[in-house]
Amino acid sequence: MKRKLNVLMFFVFLSASLAAQSQSASRVDPFVDITGTFGKDQGSGAASYVYNWKIGKKQKIEIGLGARWTTYFGKKKDFLTAGPAKKTRSSTTPFLIFFAGQEEQNFDTLTVQRPLTNSLNLTVNLGYNLSRKWYAGFNIDLIGVSFGRKSSGILTSNGRTTTEPNAKPTSFNVLLTGDHDRGTLNSEFFVKYKLNDQWALKAVYQFIFVEYTTEMQKQQFSDGSSNDRFRNKANNVGLGIAYHFKK
Repeated sequence: MKRKLNVLMFFVFLSASLAAQSQSASRVDPFVDITGTFGKDQGSGAASYVYNWKIGKKQKIEIGLGARWTTYFGKKKDFLTAGPAKKTRSSTTPFLIFFAGQEEQNFDTLTVQRPLTNSLNLTVNLGYNLSRKWYAGFNIDLIGVSFGRKSSGILTSNGRTTTEPNAKPTSFNVLLTGDHDRGTLNSEFFVKYKLNDQWALKAVYQFIFVEYTTEMQKQQFSDGSSNDRFRNKANNVGLGIAYHFKK
């Protein structure tokens, strides 16, 4: 766990360090935005506050921190085994875990009838000013909390089904890379078109992890250990609007 937390702290300290080094010589870009996304039988709404610093000679690069509220909703969605990573991936090395094989024999499915989660997370944000009008960026949740509606679900394991009456959103969120992650984490790749110095329209590709924890039913592994966390990985698209404060 200590190694995993070091990975998280690396992201936070990198962003803070670059911001501190550039604050006196660079302009800042604080803004708020609202985004809506949709996919198959699911969607989300998000509101963010971001404080970016412009760095580099031409101040085209931006890096900063923010806070984001995300509400996710869906209908009869499948949530797969969320961990531990040593059970779901052939390699658990942070970052390299993205390229590791999946241990599909260890995956069970929790079908949540009416998932609804709310999360409040700290975010890290990166961006690049392509021109006066166009801006491309990426953001991802780092750490935070979630809550939401409890829902009944069906746990399917080795072809057998059992009823879970009180599946609930996992309460603690933390980015630890890949299947080390916990909770609900939102990330966006986006392009913004600046209408003027303050307003911009935003087109978004979203990758969001949503996690539920079972209360009664647990997945049992062959070594006697168990799991109560299940994750839906959603790829959605959407639109948003941003307001940049005057500096």
